Amino acid sequence: MNRVLYVTDLDGTLLNTHDWINQESIAIINDLVKRGMLFTYATARSLVSASVVTQGLSMDIPIIAYNGAFIIHPSTGEILSKESFTREDMVQVIDVLDSFNIYPLVYSYVEGEEKVSWIVTKENEGIRRYLSLRKGDKRLRPVSNKEELYQGDMFYFTCIGEREELQPVYDIFSNNARFRCTIQQELYRPEYWCEIMPAKATKAEAIHKLKRLWNCDKVVSFGDAVNDIPMFEISDECYAVENAVEELKALATGIIDSNDNDGVAKWLKRYAII
Repeated sequence: MNRVLYVTDLDGTLLNTHDWINQESIAIINDLVKRGMLFTYATARSLVSASVVTQGLSMDIPIIAYNGAFIIHPSTGEILSKESFTREDMVQVIDVLDSFNIYPLVYSYVEGEEKVSWIVTKENEGIRRYLSLRKGDKRLRPVSNKEELYQGDMFYFTCIGEREELQPVYDIFSNNARFRCTIQQELYRPEYWCEIMPAKATKAEAIHKLKRLWNCDKVVSFGDAVNDIPMFEISDECYAVENAVEELKALATGIIDSNDNDGVAKWLKRYAII
């Protein structure tokens, strides 16, 4: 029998519009995992942020975080795979952002600890909202200048703002094979996020690694947004929730019920191979 790896996005897909998982979905998925289903999630979130919104969900295999930059075992925090920028690539990102006067959230390891850094005097409404949702997060590292902002081993940049100010940055990095860059509107919000990662920091690359690690024959994925396109392209089957963007629906094997109506869990209950 084929071993199938089931991979879902979180925000807008498994999470409902209130940023949590419906109890019915948790009950269905936990039962299937207990019975042997190979299930994980792939998200742009960190493990810290994802752990908050997935409370109650049983996870027995590694999860994909930061859009594929990391594969992490959720119960131990052990990093199984990590994609980083070269020093040259980090310098290029910083130079481009400086040229457009954009001050990002910088994800890095500073003295061996994972941190999210930002300049406190350059906060905009989008960054303030991001911080308000992560109160008590030990990764948060407010700084006062660019020298402090760009310290450590940087692996992910998030720029939040108007599409018009972020589009030139996206245009530069999306056309450079050394980088992976996405731009999309924040769910249920007016601001846009432009995220810059190493080229191999994709959900697709991470899924390939997990597929080999767990000796799976097939991948079935679920998503809602443009950053799920690479994941859909390498999946044997891929399903877009009803609330997904049209670009993703066009690539999908099928359309399932929405994130608010337990679309992923209902599909798994009916079709998952255990």
